[in-house]
Amino acid sequence: MTTDLQTDAPDLAELVRADGVEFVLAVFVDLTGKPCAKLVPAQAVEELRDEGVGFAGYAVGALGQQPSDPDVIARPDASSYTPIPFVKPGLALVHCDPYVEGRQWPYAPRVILRKLVERAAEQGLLLSVGAEVEYFLVNRDEHGTLSVADARDTAARPCYDARGLTRMYDHLTAVSTAMNSLGWGNYANDHEDGNGQFEQNFRHADALTTADRVITLRYLVSVLAEQRGMTATFMPKPFTERTGTGMHLHLSLWRGSEPTFPAMDDARGLGLSPLAYSFVAGIVEHARALQAVIAPTVNSYKRTGAVSTLSGATWTPRLAGYGGNDRTHFVRVPDGNRVELRGGDGAANPYLAAAAALAAGLDGIERGLDPGEPGAAGKGPELPPTLLHAVEALQADDVISGALDAAGSGVSQYFADLKREEFFAWHSTVGAWELDRYLTAF
Repeated sequence: MTTDLQTDAPDLAELVRADGVEFVLAVFVDLTGKPCAKLVPAQAVEELRDEGVGFAGYAVGALGQQPSDPDVIARPDASSYTPIPFVKPGLALVHCDPYVEGRQWPYAPRVILRKLVERAAEQGLLLSVGAEVEYFLVNRDEHGTLSVADARDTAARPCYDARGLTRMYDHLTAVSTAMNSLGWGNYANDHEDGNGQFEQNFRHADALTTADRVITLRYLVSVLAEQRGMTATFMPKPFTERTGTGMHLHLSLWRGSEPTFPAMDDARGLGLSPLAYSFVAGIVEHARALQAVIAPTVNSYKRTGAVSTLSGATWTPRLAGYGGNDRTHFVRVPDGNRVELRGGDGAANPYLAAAAALAAGLDGIERGLDPGEPGAAGKGPELPPTLLHAVEALQADDVISGALDAAGSGVSQYFADLKREEFFAWHSTVGAWELDRYLTAF
C-alpha cells in the first residue's frame, strides 16, 4: 500500500543500504509524547517501507484504542530518516505516521500536526518553528531521592557558568556533535538557570521537521546521558526550589520564501506586520486552553505557579500577555522576525504544541484580531493555576479542541479525559507535604 507520505520522499531502502545501516528504529509518539518503536533489521526494510510495522495500539498508551481494536500500522516517512551511529553503530531512526485499517489514525500527534499544516497551506502560509529544549541531568538513589548529577553544581546563580559547562563537556559535546552530523545546525549549548539544567539549541525549520527533531533530540539526550550513568529528565519541575524546564517555541509564518512577520513601519515599535499581530492576538486569546496542550501535566503547574526559585527568578509567565524583548511575557517578541511562545514546558508533545499554537494564530488571522498595545508583564488574563483548570479551558475553547480534532472527532474529549484522570490520580495520592503539614497538626 502506498500513501501520500511517500510521494516525494526518498526511498527508505536505498538510504539504509547507502549508509550501511543494520537496524532501523521505526518511531512514533502517543498523545503524551512517549516515543514508541520497533527495531527493524535492514533485511526487512523493504517490508517496513511498503507495509509499515504493526503495534497493539492499546499497549502503546494514550493513542485512543481499546484492547479489542485493530492494530496500529506505523508507516515510515522517509524524509525523516536519521542515521544515529553515535547511539549504536549501524543504527538509524525514521519517524512514522500511524494508520488503522488503511487510514491515518486521528489520535496520532504527527497526523494532527499534518492537518494543521495543510490548513495553513490552504491560505498560502507555512509555519516555521524553533524549539528550545531544556532538561536536567540527575541521579536518583535507592530511596528515590533526586540529586543533580554534577555534585559540584551548587552555585546560587549557576546560569551560563563556564565551569558547569566544562564538567559536563563530554555529554554536551556528544549531543552537539550528533546534532551537527545530522545537519540540524546546533548553534549553542548552555547551562540554564537551575543547578544541573542545560539547553541545547538547533536551527528552526518547518513545523513537522522541528517536531520530529525535538522527539529525536529527547531520545538522543536520554540515551547519551544513560551511557554516562546519568538520567536526563524533561520533567517541568523536578525540584521544588529550582527553576523549571521549559520548551519555548519560536514561531513565524512564511509565504514561500518570503517572511510575513517583519514590518518596517510598525507604530507599536516591535517590528511586526498586521498579520503577525493578529497571529499573536490569536495565541493570547486562546492562551488558557493552549496551556492544557503545551503544559500538559500536573507537574507543569508547579512550574508556572512558582513564585520564586533559588536563583531569584522563575522565568515562567503567569499571565497571558505579550510584549517586546522581555522574558517574563507569555508571548515575547525578540525581534520582528519571530515571536516566542513561553508557556510550554518539557512535557509538551511538540506535534500537539505546534498544532495548537498554529490553530490559535490562524484563528487570530482569520478573525483579524488585534492584541492591543504591548503590555508590561503584569497585564493579561491569568493562566490556569492547575491542570484541571487548563482542561476546563480546553473543553470550552472550540479552536484549540478543534485543533486536536483536526484529523477526526473525539480526540480532544479523549485527551481531556486522560488529563482529568491524571489530575485526580495525583490529587488522591497522599504525599510528603500532607504528612509534614497534617500528621501531628490536630
